[in-house]
Amino acid sequence: MNSDPLAASDKPSNADAPAAAAAAKKAPKKTTTAKKDQPYFDPVAYGNGPDDAVTATEADENAAITHHSVTIGGAKIAYTATVGHLVTVDPSSSQPSAKMFYVAFTKDGAKEEARPLTFFYNGGPGSSSVFVLLGSFAPRRIKTAMPSFTPPAPYQMEDNPDSLLDRSDLIFINPVGTGYSAAIAPNKNRDFWGVDEDAASIAQFIKRYLTKNNRWNSPKFLFGESYGTARSCVLAYKLHEDGIDLNGVTLQSSILDYAQAGNPVGALPTAAADAWYHKKLGVHPTPTSLLSFAEEVAEFSRTDYLNALRKFPQTDDEVVEKLSEYTGIDRATLLAWSLDIAAYDSRGNSLFLTTLLKSKGESLGSYDGRVTAISTGIAGKIDPNSGGNDPTMTAVSGVYTTMWNSYLNEQLKFTSTSSFTDLNDQAFLNWDFKHTDPTGAQKGVDAKGNVILYTAGDLAAVMALNVDLKVLSANGMYDFVTPFYQTIIDLQQMPLIDKTVRQNLSATFYPSGHMVYLDGGSRTQLKADLAKMYDEATANHAAMSRVIALQKVTADKLGALSPVG
Repeated sequence: MNSDPLAASDKPSNADAPAAAAAAKKAPKKTTTAKKDQPYFDPVAYGNGPDDAVTATEADENAAITHHSVTIGGAKIAYTATVGHLVTVDPSSSQPSAKMFYVAFTKDGAKEEARPLTFFYNGGPGSSSVFVLLGSFAPRRIKTAMPSFTPPAPYQMEDNPDSLLDRSDLIFINPVGTGYSAAIAPNKNRDFWGVDEDAASIAQFIKRYLTKNNRWNSPKFLFGESYGTARSCVLAYKLHEDGIDLNGVTLQSSILDYAQAGNPVGALPTAAADAWYHKKLGVHPTPTSLLSFAEEVAEFSRTDYLNALRKFPQTDDEVVEKLSEYTGIDRATLLAWSLDIAAYDSRGNSLFLTTLLKSKGESLGSYDGRVTAISTGIAGKIDPNSGGNDPTMTAVSGVYTTMWNSYLNEQLKFTSTSSFTDLNDQAFLNWDFKHTDPTGAQKGVDAKGNVILYTAGDLAAVMALNVDLKVLSANGMYDFVTPFYQTIIDLQQMPLIDKTVRQNLSATFYPSGHMVYLDGGSRTQLKADLAKMYDEATANHAAMSRVIALQKVTADKLGALSPVG
């Protein structure tokens, strides 16, 4: 058998050689020019204090640009990563106001109208977008051992088969005072540290991104996590007012009504989920389906449990016994807590999270109740509210810090002399929670200075105005910071009456924590749920036409008001 890959009849003969050589000289040579990466070193000092700012001469829009590829769903996608700053302006004076740091991943060769954009941010307030960037749906992600502690370096990153890049370009925004974002003098960082001020600045960033990159006619989505969900509600309405109607909004781990933070009725199903996971239930036989069990507990929570809380110190033995079975906490302890499963001690420790596994010397993570940490000795005396000392954050903070610096500097090729601000406690401590809702009512702080921020009304307003807007509420079932059932209560009670519009709102639940995506199976399922929403939001051509028409009407109005000359 002839092992030559060219059969004898296929081989060129020597007699053909001169003709072949002549033909080769005439034929144009095929050349392939690979796109060159453009590293960038940023020497600007970005202060993260309340009164810090950069100068007007430092208000540039330089960026590092690198080229990559990733395989998602069996298809290879070539993409460009852009890391740098955009300069936002004051909408009245058009003077530069802030220099905002971002990371964008855009598919090469896509058309504007056919290619959605998704703007991501975390919460805090005072958090950069590094957590959602490295953990969720960017083309690359960190590897963690969640819900176990991720051991120290060397850590790993990997291509992300769950990336959303197959559905959308991805832009990760760092609000002023986080990442490498700062005010531009004479403005100061503190000028942007408020509910309405923050949303307005991000709206300006989005408009600048659309203009700089010729993306005004692309479908647009928001993805906010934690406080970022409150931000999304306010931002979505502000964008509508500016003539930018969104196609979809994802609210992950929501807090839409601060007056209900710590509501035991909303927290009980999460406590029961934690007890179920750690095999502490008094229910026999043990439920096999967490979701079905959670629905059962939610029914109890809004009926018998709610009545028991209202009647306390009068008690019903049957209800207290049921509460004990659902939570794994004995009757005497529950009575000492006045039946309040969401109560905290004077140091800010959750009584439930520090009690469930106390016999083992462990406490549960508030961000993910599956995660445990030693709570004896000096470890039990460390303030859980400082830095990353919550068990959940402790489990992943090392890999986040190391791999972000490695990824940013070595792969995305952006370097800086400034310190990257992943979490800014100063922003949180100086945050102005005052908020004026679409009706003009104050929904942020009460007369006594208590935070009562309520943004579900903003969401209801923008959904009623943009009847094609799709909203996905994604919830981790082990999240004690923003309990999933409290989110459902808030969404059920928001002032959105029209049943047809309400059909645009859906809620999903995952066996994970606050950062849903850190659980591998949950991340894959959330990606599938997002893909479904994106398809529904962009495949309806009539709805797309209505969104574009809404934007055109507003643009025409703005044009008519513009000065001529």
